[in-house]
Parts: sequence; structure tokens; C-alpha cells
Amino acid sequence: MTADPHILLSPAVTNLRDLGGRPTADGGAVARGVAFRSAELSADDVATDAALADLRIRTVVDLRTDAERDPRPDHLPAGAQLLVLDALADLPGGAAAQLPTLLAGGDVHVLADLDLAGEMLAVYRRLVVGEAARTAYAAFARTVLDPERTPVLFHCTAGKDRTGWAATILLLAAGVDEAGALDEFLAVNPAVRTTFAPLLQQLAAMGGDPELLRPLLEVRAEYLQAALSTLHEEFDSFPGYLADGLGLSAVEVEGLRRTLRADG
Repeated sequence: MTADPHILLSPAVTNLRDLGGRPTADGGAVARGVAFRSAELSADDVATDAALADLRIRTVVDLRTDAERDPRPDHLPAGAQLLVLDALADLPGGAAAQLPTLLAGGDVHVLADLDLAGEMLAVYRRLVVGEAARTAYAAFARTVLDPERTPVLFHCTAGKDRTGWAATILLLAAGVDEAGALDEFLAVNPAVRTTFAPLLQQLAAMGGDPELLRPLLEVRAEYLQAALSTLHEEFDSFPGYLADGLGLSAVEVEGLRRTLRADG
């Protein structure tokens, strides 16, 4: 099996990837070293990690909620500034938010009554049309197109859902087709499965069925498709989403494309 060329290894952060190198539909390529994605930067050694220092990150974008950030705040690479953009600030807590309480209480059998896959589909639709999400992703796009703020490292908790949609926005803006964006979206599954393996083991030890929890702990093609279908239903096209959903001007859209293209 060919190694994933987008994976970057760091002892301080998991699921670290460079969006660069993916081919665009018109024969170009996404620029390397501009936009990176990862899981949360809560480890104490982030600031001293040589692998992160080599990326020369100027801006870290944290897409997490207050409830996620407060107990596990970001530690920044040297020279980076933090930008907090809560993409789900207006989403009521669902089963995912209640999961720590459920596990702490030992009542793991209630998972059988939850539709976690359905909740994930709803979250992905919300990432497209929710007011907080649209505000967050508009600010995110403007950060990436600002040459004073790149390279950018963006993340949520595991680096798969909110981060996955952010990566999709950048790839489509660069001219990657939806199949290429899906390839990047699904490519994080090995990393996130490793991250969540201890949680699944804990659930099994408590007498629960790990399969019931998997929809929450991985990405699936139907999740991204739910977001893309919502985008086309609400905004007709990806350019329509950038203009009407995120409020980006034509100049900003072109600036974002140029920033993300290896060929300028």
C-alpha cells in the first residue's frame, strides 16, 4: 500500500496533514505548505515540537466549542496566533455531547436507542447552513487568503468533522473536484480510529457494543454527501455557497483560489 503523502508526523499532535499536493480538475495542484489540518493542540509539548516549528505556522484556527476548549486549551507553535471560530456555537447538545456523561454513569446500553449516524448527518447539514458555521467558515476562508496569516493550521477535537468540512471548502475553492475532496475527507479514518480505539475498548469493557458508537467516531462518505447535497439545495453551487452562504466577494474568492494553487 502506498503511504499517504499528506500525512505529517509530529509527537505533539495527531492527524496532522498538509492539504497541498492534490490535483485540481483543470490539471493544476493545491499548494503545499499553506493549509494544514490536525486534531486538537492540547499537548504541552506543542510549543517545542520541531515538526510543527518547521511548518512555520502563523495562525492556528480552533473550531471547537467552549466546552471542548476550556478543559483542553490549545498550546501554540512558536510564532503562531490563535483564532477561535466556534462552528457549532448555535447547535444544541445531542447524543455526542452527552456521551461522556453516559460513559461515566455506566449506562452504556442506552446507546442502542440513539441514532448517532442520523445525528452526524444533521451536524453536517448544520455545518453548511447554520449561522454560526457560516460565520466561522467565512472568517476561516478570509484568514487563509490573507498572506500575513498563512500558513494556517486548523483543527477541531479529532480533526475529522468540522475540520473535514473546512478542508473541503479549501479544496473545492482551489479547484479540486468533489471526488478529490471526498478522498481527503475519508483519508483521516485510520488516524481517528487509532485515536478512539481506547474509548471503544472502554465501552466493550463496560459491556457495551463498540459498533453502536462507530458512527460518531469515524467519517463516512454519506456524511460529506449530506453536506454537499445541502449546499446544492440551498445555494445551487459551490460558488453560490461562497458568495451567498459565506458572503465572500468575487475578489476574495479569486484571492483564495490563488493562495491555494501551486500554479498561482
